[in-house]
Amino acid sequence: MKHVDYSPLYRALNYQFQNVNLLQTALTHRSAGNPNNERLEFLGDALLGLIIAEALFERFPKGSEGALTRLRASLVKRDTLAEIAQRHLQLSDPHYDYLRLGSGEQKSGGWRRSSILADALEAIIGAIYLDAGIEKCKMVVLRLFADHLQPLSLDNIVKDPKTRLQEYLQAKQQPLPNYRLLKTIGESPNQQFIVGCEVSLLKEAATGSGTSRRQAEQAAAQLVLDYLVKV
Repeated sequence: MKHVDYSPLYRALNYQFQNVNLLQTALTHRSAGNPNNERLEFLGDALLGLIIAEALFERFPKGSEGALTRLRASLVKRDTLAEIAQRHLQLSDPHYDYLRLGSGEQKSGGWRRSSILADALEAIIGAIYLDAGIEKCKMVVLRLFADHLQPLSLDNIVKDPKTRLQEYLQAKQQPLPNYRLLKTIGESPNQQFIVGCEVSLLKEAATGSGTSRRQAEQAAAQLVLDYLVKV
């Protein structure tokens, strides 16, 4: 097993693992074999949602469920996680060689892929919880997300396209949109999803694409909104 100097990562996390095997597993993508970080990612995803939800609940005592849900979604989405993994933890920097990837992912530049970076960050969160408990895990998460939490406001929540389309249709007393998966292109983890969005106000469905079904649905909803607003 290759030797990796984790001291810069420990400084970035402001935490040093007692059981380094947990950290190594958190940084191991499934393409590199077993054990890998999928189970830790599952745990970290749940912990991250809880910690961020609690932080928002305490910070915005007058925030509605919908508002808090949208704020949480903006913080735990893939792009935000990947940015933190890249900017704060340097997980995408090949100089540090933190991520363990299979040969195929190595050749295709997997250390730069948002999904791999986001999954690794969630796995690290899960690993810290197992290594030191919930309070230490919470401290690390809130520190990593401080730059994203600090500027949040209930006054400037940007609703996602699916939510805005639903509210638009409800205001006009129209049926809710229908989303259909039309096809997938490629194989995991590099799949492309094609989704159609049908609404009663349009004769034809709008088609959106993305690296996840949810992303494709959001893209299709945005196209419908763009058209409806112009009509």
